[in-house]
Amino acid sequence: MSDERLLEYVRADLKRTPFLGEGYRKVWARLRVLDGVRVGRKRVLRLMREHQLLSPHRRSSNEPKPHDGTITTDAPNVLWGTDGARVFTVEDGWGWVFVAVEHFNAECVGYHVCKQGDRFAALEPLAMGLVEHYGSVAAGVARGLAVRMDHGTQYLSDHFLNQLRFWGIAPSFAFVAEPETNGVAERFNRTLKEQAIYGRVFANLDEVRAAVAAFVRRYNAEWLVEKLGFRSPLEARAGFVVHMAA
Repeated sequence: MSDERLLEYVRADLKRTPFLGEGYRKVWARLRVLDGVRVGRKRVLRLMREHQLLSPHRRSSNEPKPHDGTITTDAPNVLWGTDGARVFTVEDGWGWVFVAVEHFNAECVGYHVCKQGDRFAALEPLAMGLVEHYGSVAAGVARGLAVRMDHGTQYLSDHFLNQLRFWGIAPSFAFVAEPETNGVAERFNRTLKEQAIYGRVFANLDEVRAAVAAFVRRYNAEWLVEKLGFRSPLEARAGFVVHMAA
């Protein structure tokens, strides 16, 4: 296939995806799966670089990694990560978005948009995830699950930690420059901001709430994750269920 023809496929793929600023690896993966175009990944990178189609959000770094560890798990409901981010609106001023993210497949299992980013609000995405994946928020319902979080005041509060213990969840605090960090939740928040928050003017928190809800549904179903073999979070979860049933 000529470079000119391949470039047409690349441009068409970037136009059809609902996400912004995706890297060349995802373009390459979709061309193989959706269009049957089998070309080298480096060739796709070269063409996208030559025609200024690479993500503006990507920045190369020559700094060495502080560790060679991993923060992912081999099965779901072993470790979730949680984190919060602030967002500004015209009418309501600053608000908060809290999320809970599965370390196994990077799936957003819960979210909460609110005005006050306190300890009660920080528990809401976890409660949403428990209802969805455990069926309730009863005492001891999530024994065997741990939650990774930073040292924010919400997460250090007695109320937050006592509620985790009530659910049977083990708290797991992040450490700077170590593999046991909160990178999964933080990476999801970065993607959320790039895809649904940045570049938009929100009138109020209701608009933020609607935007976050729509993005989470689309992300879980369609966002391709390289570590999952360019599958979406829901595809990876479904594949795990099939594998365990086999």
